[in-house]
Amino acid sequence: MKQFRFLSIILVLGLLISCSRNSNNDDDNGNETGFVDKSGNLLGTGESANAILSNTTFNKLLIEVAYVENFRPTDAAMDNFIVFLEQHSFKTDIEVTYKELSSPGEETLTLNEIDDLEQENRTAYNEDNTLAIYIYFTDAPSDEDNEDDDLVTLGAVYRNTSMVIYERTIKQLSARSNIITDEDIETATLNHEFGHLFGLVNLGFENDLNNPLKTNMVNPHEDPQAVSHCTTEGCLMRAELSFTNKSGLSKSSTNELEASCKLDGVSLLKSLESNLTSKSRAQDLGVECVLDLQANGGR
Repeated sequence: MKQFRFLSIILVLGLLISCSRNSNNDDDNGNETGFVDKSGNLLGTGESANAILSNTTFNKLLIEVAYVENFRPTDAAMDNFIVFLEQHSFKTDIEVTYKELSSPGEETLTLNEIDDLEQENRTAYNEDNTLAIYIYFTDAPSDEDNEDDDLVTLGAVYRNTSMVIYERTIKQLSARSNIITDEDIETATLNHEFGHLFGLVNLGFENDLNNPLKTNMVNPHEDPQAVSHCTTEGCLMRAELSFTNKSGLSKSSTNELEASCKLDGVSLLKSLESNLTSKSRAQDLGVECVLDLQANGGR
């Protein structure tokens, strides 16, 4: 009888311990361990180019769009963006989710502050056959804007699956034109910045130029005065659309995030206005950039 009671106590204790472990380790997403592997989303810009372009590693693309209230991108621009992705990659299973966020209450935002907001609010990370992208639409401009010199930033990429779009600046810029809309600027900005996530131009694996997953140039077309941008006439990755001269993405010596590109709003607006007579209001990639993508698993 004593032996039976002893075994019963052990069984009850075992169940209590088991329940306690399950309760402590279950997270909101139903992950039994509570561990989210973020390592695949913390790489340099362009280092996931092959994974985005081809279906070798991932066959689904999940795009998490986080936006401050009243600064959600237009549906038309997002539709155009999906067409761009399907045109240049083999991803046909593309899902977009939206997450409305409260304003951080800042007059301007640094990349490090944007990164902090991403770490706080991002929920989508690479998992199984799904590659996750995070795009944040802000209600504040970049801290590096200089309105006196007419330099305003529309977007920037700062990791292999991370992008920021300065939506307030886009709205202010489109208001300056009678013929260019929010949709036009949003589309061109999204496509240009994602071109860098595709690895354009000659971007990614900075210390390993022979990496087979890098989007190498088939023919030379990188602008020597503006690295990671194109010299091909009419290409969306043209150098004059950017006012930065960074190569890749890394932490600087002061541990501050640096963008591989900051898209110049005024230059883009002029470019869009000058191309209104073309078939598409938004620019697309030039032939050389397309060849680079095809060589790295794209269409």
